[in-house]
Amino acid sequence: MIGAGVGGLAVAIRLAQAGHHVVIHERSGTTGGKLGVYERDGFRFDTGPSLLTLPQVFDGLGLDLEPVPLDPVVRHVFHDGTILDSSSDHDVFRERIAAALGPAAAEDWEKFWKRAERIWDASWRSVLRRPVTPATLAGLSWRLGDLRAIAPGRSFRGLGRRYLGDPRLRMLLDRYATYTGADPRRAPAALAAIPYAELAFGGWYLPGGLGTLAAAMTARCAALGVEIVLNSQVARIETTGGAKSAGRRVRGVRLASGAHLPADIVVSDADALDVYRDLLPDPPRLARLADRSLAGFVLLLGVRGETPELAHHTVFFPDYYDTEFDEIFGSASRRARPASDPTVFVTRATDPAVRPPGTEAWFVLVNAPRHGPEWSAVDWRRPGLADAYAKHVLAVLARRGLDVRDRLIFRESRTPADLADATGAPGGAIYGTAGGLTRPANRGPVPGLFLVGGSVHPGGGLPMVTLSAEIVADQIRRLPAL
Repeated sequence: MIGAGVGGLAVAIRLAQAGHHVVIHERSGTTGGKLGVYERDGFRFDTGPSLLTLPQVFDGLGLDLEPVPLDPVVRHVFHDGTILDSSSDHDVFRERIAAALGPAAAEDWEKFWKRAERIWDASWRSVLRRPVTPATLAGLSWRLGDLRAIAPGRSFRGLGRRYLGDPRLRMLLDRYATYTGADPRRAPAALAAIPYAELAFGGWYLPGGLGTLAAAMTARCAALGVEIVLNSQVARIETTGGAKSAGRRVRGVRLASGAHLPADIVVSDADALDVYRDLLPDPPRLARLADRSLAGFVLLLGVRGETPELAHHTVFFPDYYDTEFDEIFGSASRRARPASDPTVFVTRATDPAVRPPGTEAWFVLVNAPRHGPEWSAVDWRRPGLADAYAKHVLAVLARRGLDVRDRLIFRESRTPADLADATGAPGGAIYGTAGGLTRPANRGPVPGLFLVGGSVHPGGGLPMVTLSAEIVADQIRRLPAL
């Protein structure tokens, strides 16, 4: 196996439980991939995912998890000062919408929610737990009810405008497209499954932070005899025969050290872009990976005192959301750039395990262009850019009523370039390929090769990555004996 991110660890657990001998080679010195942890001066930060949804997808991995439900799941603070707390109790959330935005908005949400439920049911039944093949896509086309629900020709923004009249409620919905790295104006309507999953099944926190999930998965691998080799970079996936040989199949990997490791099956938890560009060059597949997800600019703040106006997760919205998307994704006439008036997402856990007494650990995230020289990217290594943008984000928070600058114990930043260096994510793109219905398949083009993780089907985020691991393990289980 290549990579010990959550997807790689989940596949390793499932395969080891089925009796396979599994060896993982991880390029970095830690497991967990983007599910990172940073500790300083008694503070502990999750530097990747901070919200656990669909915890049931971890069933069957033998993990002893005790997630705590969050209420609100997310607090939304709009530019006009309106505050709306989401809830996993549908009736409660509808009441909160009515109180904050008016009865008409609550009625609109009810109508949208019924459509989102249909999209979720169709996605869960026909897409999220099944491999993408011509046969499964053809099967979906025969389920006309599922096809009508998913509405492949409609955008996520278009779906929101059809059902929701209040611009603040539309803004709340648009936010969910960014959870797959996508622009809501171009993302498919099928992404309505994301808010449904979060609000129907709840948002959860793991005491000690979500980094404890990676630790639990790593411990489970060790208990099952999975060998994890850290600081071991795979340079190439090796196959028998030539690139066009009829009998070509995987025969192992070549490490950066030059060593060849034989294997009957190779599972890659690396980004699909890395696989088809570097590890097993495949120009046609590489060309289909041009739609990369957005990245993120992060502040890690040690803060004195307490901030009662914050929930565990709080989103501060700008006045005009589309400006942010125009700047982050760029256009034919203007290259991408850091958002001037970004949406700011603050995670602040009250858990005493992640902060010294009398303080708070803040993880602050704003969406950002990925790192690189391209027109649609930004050179995040440009001297002074990270520091200047960190100050700008804090000033934006201050303008929105939360000025924390005089309470800082320390401030650190993490740019998309830093994420690319730490995890190998090309350009620091959080979700690999931007959200859609046609991500790269889990079965590679060469027999014996499989792909797992957020850059392939069914998508990014902890639950989708874990479902991709289940798909891969099931496909391997069905292989004929080698």
